Amino acid sequence: MRILQLLTYYRPHISGLTIYVERLSRALAAAGHTVTVLTSQYDRVLPLGEVLHGVRVVRAPVLMRVSKGVIMPTFGVLARRLMRVHDVVHIHLPQFDGAGLAINARLFGKPSLLTYHCDIRLPAGVINAIAQPVIALANRVAADLVERVVTYTEDYAHHSPFLSRYVHKLTVIPPPVEMPMPTAEEIAAFRRQWRVQGGPVIGMAARLASEKGVEVLVRALHIVRRTHPSARVLFAGPHRNVLGEEAYARRLQPEFEALGEHWTFLGSLEGRALSAFFGACDLTVLPSLNATESFGLVQVESMLCGTPSICSDLPGVRVPVQTTGMGEVVPVGDAEALAQAILRVYAHRERYVRPRHEIERYYSTERTAREYTQLYERLLAQPRAAWVHLKVGR
Repeated sequence: MRILQLLTYYRPHISGLTIYVERLSRALAAAGHTVTVLTSQYDRVLPLGEVLHGVRVVRAPVLMRVSKGVIMPTFGVLARRLMRVHDVVHIHLPQFDGAGLAINARLFGKPSLLTYHCDIRLPAGVINAIAQPVIALANRVAADLVERVVTYTEDYAHHSPFLSRYVHKLTVIPPPVEMPMPTAEEIAAFRRQWRVQGGPVIGMAARLASEKGVEVLVRALHIVRRTHPSARVLFAGPHRNVLGEEAYARRLQPEFEALGEHWTFLGSLEGRALSAFFGACDLTVLPSLNATESFGLVQVESMLCGTPSICSDLPGVRVPVQTTGMGEVVPVGDAEALAQAILRVYAHRERYVRPRHEIERYYSTERTAREYTQLYERLLAQPRAAWVHLKVGR
């Protein structure tokens, strides 16, 4: 099969969405499919085209930014050109271009589907007040036109005003999660590198972004330190110049400085360095605040490394803990509840840890790729008469 993936940001940009599409695309390519990713050249140092792990990546130049979105004049041209030579069109929302991509897939008679990764809530401002309804309309047009809409969990689908409109075309596919098991030597080396002693050692893996609830963890840490003065947060992920989050970072900077050695930014970690991070933590947290977080891949990555996770009681986000029992769910934005959960998990950690193979029963890249492949095949098998065929110019 020749599969076209369409999204605004792709690697090396770090987010749950980009990691999801990268893992899916690599797995599909490894299975023998031809996979192309069309995305933005959000950083001008990135090449317009390259092959990464068997996946062809095509990037459209960016003319300007609108909040967290980008304007790419040539994106539609490139999309139409690529649709001609691919069998299936796979759109990833949210993105500004979703409606146009779905329209063109119909015009070219190509089977199409979209994965709805999360809601989008833009910060306050005049431009964002205009952009928010535009994105919402584009998402609806795209969902109306594609054949199937994919969501991570039934929980999120049932609570999402957007997804609940498309129950008749919903398919639930668990997200791709993979993480190597760290060795004892790797964990020990990580602890030496970052001078990890005492505890609890609380991990958080995310971008420094307003929807992640970092300030809730800051407040919870102060509470935990009343009984455990050596408690420390290790924060893995981008924290400087995060797109659209500069003001948020400036607001929290005094809090980080006041915590001193009790809050450490590790920067972006990947591969075995990330697994060593998870293995070195006593527990991890995901204190997200709203529906822009629909699952939280990092909590399953933590579980695969033998480390329990605590998450907010949000649709979709709570599913991994509820499914595996490897952690606790706390009320959204409640620092006291988060602190008490941290203390419970730290004190009785053995009660929460599950064998790695139990986690892999529910979540793996192989399962995700297999279920998407089956969905693509079903779309391709639909009678061609069901599609609109028009000749479209280049």
